[in-house]
Amino acid sequence: MTVAIDRATGKRRGGRAPRPGPVQRLQHGYRKYWYAYAMIAPVVVVLGVLVVYPLVYGFYLTLTDADSLNTARTIGVNHIDATYRFIGFDNYADILWGPTAYDRFWSHVLWTIVWTALCVALHYGIGLGLALLLNQKLRGRTLYRLILILPWAVPTFVTVFGWRFMLADGGIINSGLEALHLPAPLWLEDTFWQRFAAIMVNTWCGVPFMMVSLLGGLQSIDTSLYEAAEMDGANAWQRFRYVTLPGLSSVSSTVVLLGVIWTFNQFAVIFLLFGNTADEAQILVTWAYRLGFGQQPRDYAQSAAYGILLLGILIVFTSFYRRWLNRNEQQLAI
Repeated sequence: MTVAIDRATGKRRGGRAPRPGPVQRLQHGYRKYWYAYAMIAPVVVVLGVLVVYPLVYGFYLTLTDADSLNTARTIGVNHIDATYRFIGFDNYADILWGPTAYDRFWSHVLWTIVWTALCVALHYGIGLGLALLLNQKLRGRTLYRLILILPWAVPTFVTVFGWRFMLADGGIINSGLEALHLPAPLWLEDTFWQRFAAIMVNTWCGVPFMMVSLLGGLQSIDTSLYEAAEMDGANAWQRFRYVTLPGLSSVSSTVVLLGVIWTFNQFAVIFLLFGNTADEAQILVTWAYRLGFGQQPRDYAQSAAYGILLLGILIVFTSFYRRWLNRNEQQLAI
């Protein structure tokens, strides 16, 4: 198709109009939807200040040897300039493959994975069991729901401090075990019992969220599906397997993903139970905090490197998890 050109103006006459470029499309979108940009601008600014800038600055610190002795600081009226150096990826190499890499990193990675898997499995299993019970027509069901949701309503630090007092040597738990002539474990001192106590407290804090989420999913399943399955002769287990679990698949995938991310980064339970003690019970996030703020000199570079590695692990897990879910959904659709 030929297009005539107006010699006076240099513009096309007739035919198809030229396609606007990306700058023109952006300008047109801004003129048309300026109010939307104005509404999201504060959110973008807040995210940039609270998320993007700390993340970029933290990554920069991982490429240096910054600690509390060589960073800029002010003592009285005297200002000391920063003297830390750019060292590239040496921090990552030291963490991953250094002479003490297993004791400082890999052992905590293994424990963090075990901690996350056990806690999320207990959260989901107990939460699903309680949701199935509360989904039945029981007398006093509202009261039961209120009681079971209390651990989630109480602030985490209050809950953890309460458990710490109960798990102490003279606490109510050990006193009760001694009254029954049973051995009283060293909950806050022995490595095995420290880990056991951490999982127990985190399960207490996390079950109500799973229970409420799964209860909502159960109530959204069409009851006619259960009636049809029962008419076909399906027993209780078969109805649970072929009706309840598929009906909860979308809710389950979301709450499990959230549970993994929250538990993997669960700082409050470990830190409030043990503080800077209990090296073997520290997960990656609390170990990173200890390097940056719980020792002298404070190793800011290594602590930031742990944070970046944590972020990388969660990104990799989330992407694989989402791909696995999408593959299962496609197979079910076929």
